[in-house]
Amino acid sequence: MTSDPRAALLNAALNLAKHGVPVLPLSARKRPMANCPTCKNGACGERPNMLAAGPCHCPQPCHAWAAATTNPTLISSPPWARTWARAGGVGYHPGGAGLTVVDLDTEAAVAWARATLPATRRVATTRGEHWIYTGTTRSANSVRPGVDIKSRMQYARWLGPGIGTMTPLPDAVLRLLDKEETNPPPRGAGLVSSTAPARWDRTVATGCRHTTRYIATGLERGLAMIRERHEQGAGSRAFGVAQFIARQHTACPGPCGLDAIAAQLINAAMAVGVPEPYAARAVHRGMNGTEHAA
Repeated sequence: MTSDPRAALLNAALNLAKHGVPVLPLSARKRPMANCPTCKNGACGERPNMLAAGPCHCPQPCHAWAAATTNPTLISSPPWARTWARAGGVGYHPGGAGLTVVDLDTEAAVAWARATLPATRRVATTRGEHWIYTGTTRSANSVRPGVDIKSRMQYARWLGPGIGTMTPLPDAVLRLLDKEETNPPPRGAGLVSSTAPARWDRTVATGCRHTTRYIATGLERGLAMIRERHEQGAGSRAFGVAQFIARQHTACPGPCGLDAIAAQLINAAMAVGVPEPYAARAVHRGMNGTEHAA
């Protein structure tokens, strides 16, 4: 008699929750499940602990990491059971468990960690390793080649208990975040690209199902969120805004003119001092749905 892999995922999730680790189901593509119709496109107002705070208390596992829970009743509830039936993995919210995951995505990144970071719990991944430390910090992608940091406002994939003893989050990881989050001073009155970015309009978005007002409102809000990070964090903010905008267009037949939107996000980040290569990389990773950055 063969075991049911979906039941195994649910059992693993319940066991993690019992030990204080907030969990969520992941799709076969290792991504959080899509939002339900009520929560789609932020119509629910988002969850209170997200970047865009709101009143959502959806009983389904919507909103990625923000849906993670340790409540066994909710994890086993009918709305979640329907999702577990389609799941391909278990995710967890490191920050909610008081943890930080240093995601090492290449052999070179693993070699760097072994030479630089204090030993801690290590979990093998398909491309590298997760190094898990106690303590939380903000999440950030590409803090150095092949290295992402997952803690608050991020999820990680559960790949087993790993080996070794967890140790406190080291200063070496925090210094990576400080370096990534500090915007270099803009040159002159403001750093912008030499050419004006293409503007979004219906001529470049003939297959977009959203209204022009919806796009304009969301874009202006995103640009404002990037510009307010004039001292630090604009690169990470640009990534988050690009990722959020791209997700709003997953059901569109296309084209949606996302290249024009991306150009405006890149220029907004550059205007507050983010170097063009980093700004472009952050926005394009967000637009492409990259989570490592997750």
